[in-house]
Amino acid sequence: MRKRYTLHEKAFLALKKAVREVVKHHQETGRPLAVWQNGKVVRVSAERVLNHK
Repeated sequence: MRKRYTLHEKAFLALKKAVREVVKHHQETGRPLAVWQNGKVVRVSAERVLNHK
């Protein structure tokens, strides 16, 4: 039997999927991602984001 997700869980899963797709696209095109670090917006490579866990 499949688990029934709450609206919050569905939204969170959709957001995670969207982020994975954006990071993958940026990795394929070689474009940096803009992320928030230490109160500033910085550009980092998709590889750096993927390796940061």
